[in-house]
Amino acid sequence: MITAGQPTLQPVHPRAVAIAHDWRQAWRDAVRDPHELLELLGLESLAGNLSETSQFPLRVPRGFIKRMRHGDPNDPLLRQVLPLDDEDRIVPGFELDAVGDSEARRGGGVIHKYQGRALLIATGSCAVHCRYCFRRHYPYAEDTAAAAGWREAVAVIAGDPSLHEVILSGGDPLSLADHKLAELTDALRAIPHIRRLRIHTRLPVVLPERVDAGLLAWLRGLPWPVTVVLHANHANEFDAQVDAALAALRTAGAALLNQAVLLRGINDSVDALADLCERGFQAGVLPYYLHQLDRVTGAAHFEIDDARALALHAALASRLPGYLLPRLVREVAGAPGKTPLTAAVGSATTAG
Repeated sequence: MITAGQPTLQPVHPRAVAIAHDWRQAWRDAVRDPHELLELLGLESLAGNLSETSQFPLRVPRGFIKRMRHGDPNDPLLRQVLPLDDEDRIVPGFELDAVGDSEARRGGGVIHKYQGRALLIATGSCAVHCRYCFRRHYPYAEDTAAAAGWREAVAVIAGDPSLHEVILSGGDPLSLADHKLAELTDALRAIPHIRRLRIHTRLPVVLPERVDAGLLAWLRGLPWPVTVVLHANHANEFDAQVDAALAALRTAGAALLNQAVLLRGINDSVDALADLCERGFQAGVLPYYLHQLDRVTGAAHFEIDDARALALHAALASRLPGYLLPRLVREVAGAPGKTPLTAAVGSATTAG
């Protein structure tokens, strides 16, 4: 039997901006072959469990792989990215569009679900392909905001004075080059009713090299308060290089929040969730949301039931101070905001 070992982390000076090498090279070097990933981790015996039909290919940066435990088939980072044959099962209730994105599309890559906020599908690209991704079936080829120089998306936002916050999502908006991001924000500056910018991204966690001098200069030059909502599901996703990248984002003026997804076999224990919240706070990130799984086709094997989710959250509340407790929510298609899980089984109250 292969003994699981703790990954070796290289020390990074706390003031560093986490640039081991150019982020675009790290992007190109990502592992795309599941068999190569298993070989790197000494887990070739799992090859027979790989999905043979998945239309959602593997992509995972090598730096993220280094945080995985060698020889451990249950490593919580590995389980988030490895395409297993569980994905091939057809499960009733799991759909291609799990959260009603299609009904909320306004054109030009704009999704408008909640009052005062417009979400831009900035790009379909992402540095890592998470197997539970609720947009794994999204029609990116026909609907991304960066197409045609953002013009259609900006026109939609400019034409609706009720919109006060722009949310960049995807894919991952930080997959775009700095000049593409600047094209958008330069155009948004002319819209007087925009007050806030929010960026939903996984890149500072899975590819911290992305937080480079150019990105930080762009952030520092923005005229609005900026919130960066990260996505980490397990404490092992943080290391010294990620810490340095997050410190640099804070220095550039961004407020940092984390949203996680409750995932079977990955973080469905009180210890794992508490460690995630505390480790994130150590890196300067406040817990925001803990999502029940979006019921997207191919992700049923990650789901835990509501009763278990509520019990975990109650136990977490008894362990952590209130400011470290994320809100337990699910996204319900057509609801005016995220729905607290207690409300999802009892009332229609929503959270912003």
